[in-house]
Amino acid sequence: MKPIRIGTRGSKLALWQANHVAARLQERGLLTEIVIITTKGDVVLDRSLDKIGAKGVFTEELEISLRIGHIDLAVHSAKDVQSTIPDDLELLAFMEREQVNDVIVSFDASLDLARPDLILGTSSTRRKAMLQRYYPNARAAEARGNLQTRLRKLEEGQYHALVLAYAGVHRMEYDDLIRHVLPSTQFVPAAGQGSVAIECARDLQPELKETLRQALDHASTHTALLAERAFLRTMEGGCSIPSFALATYTPKGALQLHGGLISLNGEQYIEEIQSITNEAEADALGTRVAENVLQRGGQEILDDIRAHRIA
Repeated sequence: MKPIRIGTRGSKLALWQANHVAARLQERGLLTEIVIITTKGDVVLDRSLDKIGAKGVFTEELEISLRIGHIDLAVHSAKDVQSTIPDDLELLAFMEREQVNDVIVSFDASLDLARPDLILGTSSTRRKAMLQRYYPNARAAEARGNLQTRLRKLEEGQYHALVLAYAGVHRMEYDDLIRHVLPSTQFVPAAGQGSVAIECARDLQPELKETLRQALDHASTHTALLAERAFLRTMEGGCSIPSFALATYTPKGALQLHGGLISLNGEQYIEEIQSITNEAEADALGTRVAENVLQRGGQEILDDIRAHRIA
């Protein structure tokens, strides 16, 4: 039996995700092999994501390896996967989602978020915009690199704190550095945040594909992310625009999508919340929420953002 070759970036968090996938496959009696692949996003660290063309910045090299048969699976943080993937590839599975919140991490146990000179490190356009809206006293500073690199910069005093996804902080066991958990109703996360996405070649052997799907896919997470990714696709933006989308299940079992867009300065904020009771309509839900956001002023925000970047 040939091992399943699992492609991943080389950071500690990416390797955690890949090993998590490997463990699930090994439980099914499958052999596995981890293949580390360096992406553009790992190499270009002197520019923000929106300056280097964020589409596929953490996934393109992994997708090339899928095409040439160098790997069987590519493991991604779901929020890093571009809204539209090539026709010869497919997203096979979405693993069970971790807590979705953004968190503020600091070595200062008495961190005061109201201090007037507060510097918060983040590489996310969405988080920068939301910080301007909800913490106008703070200055958002660019913080690229893997989690350990960012924490080193934090320890060196480049920032007072970092704004990160809880999932990565928790998986790397830095929970003791979390000073504030930001509410997901206010700091609504990026589409896919907290989940691990599994990508494969569309022509992968059908029987193997089904075995892998059964081992790795989490049904309710998958449905939620179908809605979020349809929202993102309709917005025609990736992690370089300050959009947000979170699909959750209500106590009565309906799928609710909270999606929207915020201007770079945080002043304009458009959100839309809709629900469905038929999971088969998840994709349509995401499309509809995005279309409403665009019609209610979101298109003008996107136009302004693109004009600002061209200038």
